[in-house]
Amino acid sequence: MSTNYRITDQSRPHFLTLTLVEWVDLFTREKYKEIIMDSLRFCIEEKGLVLYAYVIMSNHVHLIVRSKNEELSSTIRDLKRYTSKMIFEQLSKDSNESRKNWLLWIFKSQGAKSNSNRNFKVWQHENHPVILDSNSIQDQKLNYIHLNPVRAGICRSPEDYVYSSADAYAGGTPTIPIEFIQ
Repeated sequence: MSTNYRITDQSRPHFLTLTLVEWVDLFTREKYKEIIMDSLRFCIEEKGLVLYAYVIMSNHVHLIVRSKNEELSSTIRDLKRYTSKMIFEQLSKDSNESRKNWLLWIFKSQGAKSNSNRNFKVWQHENHPVILDSNSIQDQKLNYIHLNPVRAGICRSPEDYVYSSADAYAGGTPTIPIEFIQ
């Protein structure tokens, strides 16, 4: 387990990347993306998470976040733990998931290699936090998040992608409560 990437200032905004093990394309299905959306909403309402921007791609999630209570590391740990459990449970009971056996095998085999969880592992350990300590870094990361689905060929315009904060930044109604980055 690497410790090269750490959230050093728990109160400052950070750009984070949450990546699925083996870069598995799990979030091609809406039901798994909704688990992430619901969990973000919960963390905002109950754990003091401030969400500035997000995008859910097929195998990773980018966030710009901070914590009101200076517990960003703990909140992200809990978010990943809970979503892992929910994803694994959804996958285990889903008889319509064509990739079910393969996905369960990957998550279980990754869990067997993990020091922290022997049963299954859905997320890679690292979050690759980047502290947003200048306007140029902040703008670069915000643009990177919102252009990610366009670069991936999912949509033509950032605000057309449902699982992103781009529409809210373009004047639309946010699907998750966000605070606009200054």
